[in-house]
Amino acid sequence: MNFEHLKVFYTVARKKSFSETAKILHMSQPNISLQIRQFEESLNIKLFKRTTRKVDLTPAGQILFHSAERILNLIHQTQKEIALLSDSTHGVLNIGASITIGEYIFPYVLGKYKKEYPNVQIILEIYNSHQIIEKLVNEEIHLAFVQSMITHPKYRQRPFFEDELIIIAANDFILSRLNNCDESIHLDDIFSMPLILREAGSGTRQVIEDYLKRNNYNPENLQVILELENTQSIKSAVESGMGISIISRASVQHELQLKTLRELSIQGMNLKRDFYSVYDEKKLTPASESFLTFIHDYYRLESEMT
Repeated sequence: MNFEHLKVFYTVARKKSFSETAKILHMSQPNISLQIRQFEESLNIKLFKRTTRKVDLTPAGQILFHSAERILNLIHQTQKEIALLSDSTHGVLNIGASITIGEYIFPYVLGKYKKEYPNVQIILEIYNSHQIIEKLVNEEIHLAFVQSMITHPKYRQRPFFEDELIIIAANDFILSRLNNCDESIHLDDIFSMPLILREAGSGTRQVIEDYLKRNNYNPENLQVILELENTQSIKSAVESGMGISIISRASVQHELQLKTLRELSIQGMNLKRDFYSVYDEKKLTPASESFLTFIHDYYRLESEMT
């Protein structure tokens, strides 16, 4: 039985789609169809009932599907144990990170990790939190790093970094309630201010909306004048004076130091949040295990020093 054929079969059976399997396995759809046909010919039996609308398993396909996951997990575990006998951790490591983490947190530590593990090839994909979790579920990445907890019980979630959301404004942003001595506003005030926010589905947006709901405010009453998927675009829009934003402190340190943006505080509001690593413990490779250990140890030691 061909291992690659089995992996393709299992993915098609799980996703019930040749096109989705092609995306997950980074193969062309005709190649997926060819692999399935070759697999069926080698077994001399049909595994799928294909129509124009859906893909279903035949009775033989159902029998094979129940065994395929156990077989693939056993192969994965065996490869892991063999890799542990080698002198160095190696392989390809596919990481998915939400935008704030991927653009402003990981660039500082990936180089340090590579110095310790030079034989690991890292591929970093950056999307919003919702998209990153989709990629983890579809097994397109080994590890996900997101800005809020998820509701998938299959995956382990561990906080590795504490971040804070702050309000930023342009230096010449005019607000009658502010003066040179006091840049603190009340939570009610932000509902009358022009806001530039991340798109729905982002971890940052979710934290803001969850906080407002817990404090009996309706997020739909916010005066959102612009939604952007890129943190740098948000900072540029705020610098232009269009409005204010609520953004990760980690993503705006440079601008605050240069005083191209200023921070406003909201009385009584503390928007701290944890960033999480998310993964399936059964699917960890030696490379992904080494990266998890490195990241959690790095930020634990950093927090102990501050």
